[in-house]
Amino acid sequence: MTTSEAIKLQNELAGEVSRRGDITAPHLIAGADISVNRFARTGTAAVVVLSYPGLEPVEIKVVTDRLNLPYIPGLLSFREAPLILAACGELTVVPDVLMVDGQGIAHPRRLGLASHLGLFLDIPTIGCAKSRLCGHHDEPGNEAGSHAELLDDGEVIGAVVRTRTGVKPLYISIGHKIDLPAAVRRVLECCRGYRLPEPTRLAHQAAGGHLKVKIKNLI
Repeated sequence: MTTSEAIKLQNELAGEVSRRGDITAPHLIAGADISVNRFARTGTAAVVVLSYPGLEPVEIKVVTDRLNLPYIPGLLSFREAPLILAACGELTVVPDVLMVDGQGIAHPRRLGLASHLGLFLDIPTIGCAKSRLCGHHDEPGNEAGSHAELLDDGEVIGAVVRTRTGVKPLYISIGHKIDLPAAVRRVLECCRGYRLPEPTRLAHQAAGGHLKVKIKNLI
């Protein structure tokens, strides 16, 4: 579709995103990320499913294919979602929640990658981005767990969360079927001394071909 058609679709789908809910007694938490080979014009998407609360790897799926669209700011989901959905389609388990290295509603049209994926998969999703796409915020405290509201045109679209003392914060936002306090709480629960929570940290490693872990058989 054209850029204008994609933007129109985003505006339509944004109204379908649920900004309420939490995950009651989750057992499986997944993370998704994608690595791009700019020279080959291919992408490698990885989905890592972890047990909860132990955060031990249960299943890992990795898919590599050509990227059919160029990078267009604000339209990342049209480029990356097909690969991540392909990886999710190979899972033999259904995660209770998916953390995505990308934006949820912290997006100019309130439909980032995490929200787009949430609508397709119909599961709770959380945007867990390393950088800000839109909005403004005060600086959160320096201690791990400190956070500040991310605002855009007077609307709270996310939280700026310090996941590790003294390191850059992450931009957490609702993806789908979860509220913001629950999203922040789940991300912090999954942090194990690194800036990134374990689901997206391990997905990042898997997408780059650097993850070597033993899979725990819970199936």
